[in-house]
Amino acid sequence: MAPAPAGEVVTVEALPAPFDATVALPGSKSITNRALICAGLAAGESTLDGALFADDTLAMVGCLRGLGIGVELDEAGARMTVSSPGLPAAAPASLFANQSGTTGRFILPVAALGATPVRVDGDAQLRRRPFAPLLDALVRLGVSVAAEGEPGHLPVVVTGPLRGGAVSVPGDLSSQFLSALLLAGPAMPEGIEIALSSPLVSASYVAMTAAVMTSFGAAALERRPGAGGALEVLKVPPGGYRPTRYRVEPDASAASYFFAAAAITKSRVVVEGLGRASLQGDVAFAGLLEQMGAEVVRSPEQIAVRGTGVLHGIDADLSDCSDTAPTLAVVAAFADSPSTLRGIGFIRHKESDRIGRPVTELRRAGIAAEELEDGMRIVPGAPVRTRLRTYDDHRLAMSLALLGLGGSGMEIENPGCVAKTFPDYFERLAELSSPR
Repeated sequence: MAPAPAGEVVTVEALPAPFDATVALPGSKSITNRALICAGLAAGESTLDGALFADDTLAMVGCLRGLGIGVELDEAGARMTVSSPGLPAAAPASLFANQSGTTGRFILPVAALGATPVRVDGDAQLRRRPFAPLLDALVRLGVSVAAEGEPGHLPVVVTGPLRGGAVSVPGDLSSQFLSALLLAGPAMPEGIEIALSSPLVSASYVAMTAAVMTSFGAAALERRPGAGGALEVLKVPPGGYRPTRYRVEPDASAASYFFAAAAITKSRVVVEGLGRASLQGDVAFAGLLEQMGAEVVRSPEQIAVRGTGVLHGIDADLSDCSDTAPTLAVVAAFADSPSTLRGIGFIRHKESDRIGRPVTELRRAGIAAEELEDGMRIVPGAPVRTRLRTYDDHRLAMSLALLGLGGSGMEIENPGCVAKTFPDYFERLAELSSPR
């Protein structure tokens, strides 16, 4: 296996022997960006320990700085220190979210809290992703939204002030629209009340949002059944946040690649700092591997996965851990019977089409795979060594690499895209085959 993605292609070789490894993984991207928003809206100094340093979180840091919020970085110590006046500076600003969906969506309501225009833009990939439900909600809450490109997409200029109130949003495209409004809710003079007009996907991420918010002193999220066509109503009262020292959990999505590697190579891995009480829905991935035949041991401080040499096909609803779908599709290729992954139609609108693209690449590697309306079906087989495309999608690069580890090797194009959330992923993967 190449030690690092220095060029445009990295070669992942099959493991020479099973491994037994204990790994410490970087902090959760999802939690880091939520905590940065809360800290940015808390008057005073907050510290994030264990924070993730990657393209997506540095995009959030840049946007907060653009709004007049101070952020000091200690990458060696995995620490971010946020110094905030409590609200964004009352000055025009231009923010760039790079490829980060959480940054682009979470920063929009924060930028709209002030009465001065703020431009929000992103990389071409982020410009293609949908923003309309959030932008429409902001307009209904009294914010001026001026589109500079395709309606419902970045770039836009938002001008507040966003005072809050009641609004309806759909839940079936992305939970990030809901989380974005909730995160800014405590800083709105009227708070926020959100009625869901369609079923919520990735509900675990909304629970994560609420947990991080309360850690920074926000009032607890109120949830009640909807009326008049709404499925559910979520409410956050005004009251703001307080400065906090907060520890970010290791990234459960990152852990899924190592859990999968152990399951398909008859190996054992222990991930430290990620326990049964994790805020992240993606810890459910270990349970899915357990259903397929892996051995899983959980404690408050760690999760261990051991490949038993037997993997059975699975029929799984991944709507609450959708980021792990490409990884489970790869694991399914090594099972002894077909697998169906469902409940994830909305992931077609992520960094890439995470249903169509994995199916295409699995087929390229000789695995029979089929797109379904809301998921995919995988028929096990022996992966054929070839060159796989990643479509500039970090999760595809990291999951498809596992085909090489458990098969006869694989070439992965554009491996540098993993910098979005896990910059040294291929180096960490290479360590699994190092002598111990």
